[in-house]
Amino acid sequence: MLRHSNDFLASPVGPAQNGTPSTWGVAMTSRSESALITLRRIMHVTDTNARALARRTGLTLAQMIVLEIVAEDDRTTPKEIARRSGVSQATITSLIDKLEARELVTRRRSVQDRRLIRVAATEAGRRLLANAPNPLYAAFSSKFETLPEWEQLMLLAGLERVASLMNADTVEALPHADEARPAI
Repeated sequence: MLRHSNDFLASPVGPAQNGTPSTWGVAMTSRSESALITLRRIMHVTDTNARALARRTGLTLAQMIVLEIVAEDDRTTPKEIARRSGVSQATITSLIDKLEARELVTRRRSVQDRRLIRVAATEAGRRLLANAPNPLYAAFSSKFETLPEWEQLMLLAGLERVASLMNADTVEALPHADEARPAI
């Protein structure tokens, strides 16, 4: 398992500690195991961050993401929120229902097209966002944005491939509202 970023500077091909041929210092037979360990570490830090966020705000990570999207544009529609968050409109409707029940967002009909529903953050929703930063996602975003475009695209392609390998390429990006775990 690679433990330090300097491990990537090691010779790309050479013997592992047990004499087995390796790439990047990891025995070829254990690369999938190393990948799964890395995925578990990512899932652990993400889950820990989501639980801390839920304790601070009373919201699930999915609800917080929807609230952030809504707060960026008070003219947004459920369809646009669903597109930006990578989930179905049914899931978004349920998440908006929960945010609306807590008076963090409001729904209103568009003045120009009465068929459209606009979702807006309330003052309480904006205060909650201002007082509940999401340090993991903020840190990731700021670091990711500083990478060169080719590296961003390479990482995105790699993550999409991992999702495909795990049969997660068709799974919604946020859990359904009734699947979200309560705050611990």
